[in-house]
Amino acid sequence: MGNWQLSQISSYVQSKPRFEMSEELHRQWESEQASLKLRLVDSDTEAWQRSPSFSGLQRVGGVDLSFIKGDDVNACAQLVVLSYPEMELLYEDCRMVTLSAPYVAGFLAFRETPFLVEAVQRLESETPSLLPQVIFVDGNGLFHYREFGLACHLGVLTGLPCIGVAKNLLQVQGVENSERHKEQIKELRNRGDTFPLEASSGRVLGKALKSSDRSTKPLYVSVGHRISLDTALRLTTACCKYRIPEPIRQADIRSREYLRKHFPEGSEEGATAGRERERDGLQGSGASNGIKKVNKNCSL
Repeated sequence: MGNWQLSQISSYVQSKPRFEMSEELHRQWESEQASLKLRLVDSDTEAWQRSPSFSGLQRVGGVDLSFIKGDDVNACAQLVVLSYPEMELLYEDCRMVTLSAPYVAGFLAFRETPFLVEAVQRLESETPSLLPQVIFVDGNGLFHYREFGLACHLGVLTGLPCIGVAKNLLQVQGVENSERHKEQIKELRNRGDTFPLEASSGRVLGKALKSSDRSTKPLYVSVGHRISLDTALRLTTACCKYRIPEPIRQADIRSREYLRKHFPEGSEEGATAGRERERDGLQGSGASNGIKKVNKNCSL
């Protein structure tokens, strides 16, 4: 993408189209979710998942989409692959993309997944030896309105194990930000454990996790595909230097740095948001510490 296209994106912020969700499209997406859900596997499928030390796990991936401030159509889609357990960057793919689907609660996957699947496919085609053995997704998996969130969608379409890690509570299926939930968070801060996210039906859709000693807010972890909840929790904890698992943290940092470089006028953060990102390990430019050689696939 050339400079004239960069200028087009900047001006597009002011004249972006409004999307509308029709009943027909809603039904179509619900049907596709239900069809894909039939292929979902919510148990361990790999030998390394059953190992207490994850023996055999060498590569973990993370994905993220970051948006230009004031623009919910143009975004930077980022895939990173890190070595395990060192958490050193092996590969990154970042592309500016234009989202054609509207944001509708419960259907985020139809808006973001196509670009993430394409990133995984590019890696598999160009450098298959670096394909991640598991992908951390900044979003929910089974903890979802219809138990098929972004992490499930990406996992089923790529065939890779996926873990959903959400930073904020999705109030769904009877799980609410109630006084009881707030009390559980307080208890979690003190004892550093987990508590279940239990639907009205009694089904456990995920768990809240205190991921590091420094964190004051929980993560909400759920199965995406081809992994059990217990294994997802263990691996999430193992991949956390800060509150956010390192694969997602690196994807977030790099996509935001990319936007700051190419769209500085649209990348400002408020002081409060900045302090919170610093506590989560998402602030600053130290993403490449200790990295000597990286396979990059980044373009506008």
